[in-house]
Amino acid sequence: MDTAAPRPSVLFVCVHNAGRSQMAAAFLTHLAGDRVEVRSAGSAPADQVNPAVVEAMAEAGIDVSAETPKILTTDAVRSSDVVVTMGCGDTCPVFPGKRYLDWRLDDPAGQGVDAVRPIRDEIERRVRGLLTELGCCDSNSPLPAMD
Repeated sequence: MDTAAPRPSVLFVCVHNAGRSQMAAAFLTHLAGDRVEVRSAGSAPADQVNPAVVEAMAEAGIDVSAETPKILTTDAVRSSDVVVTMGCGDTCPVFPGKRYLDWRLDDPAGQGVDAVRPIRDEIERRVRGLLTELGCCDSNSPLPAMD
């Protein structure tokens, strides 16, 4: 008989799903593995992930080059336990019983990698905190040092 608790599901949402939400989803996937179901989406998805985000995440040892921005759907919100918004405004549907967090972070759109690094580092810090709150895994998993 499987007595394991169901794994939590987290959805990260920003406008273009090309920067902040992609970094957050990548960090959570990297740190939690299959212990957390991870989704990301945008209210107005871009054509591709921001190249400066791809570069900044590669510096952290995480490859997001194959990721593609996805449209936010009602089903994605409905099937998530925690919804983390990052500047999507009022476009994110709200359902009772869901936990909503609003992470106010600078938008990396149009920024170079030097501007993206501090946003990346803050997202990593918040994702580690979220992992601790979820209580499903060790949020102190080592990542390569970031210069």
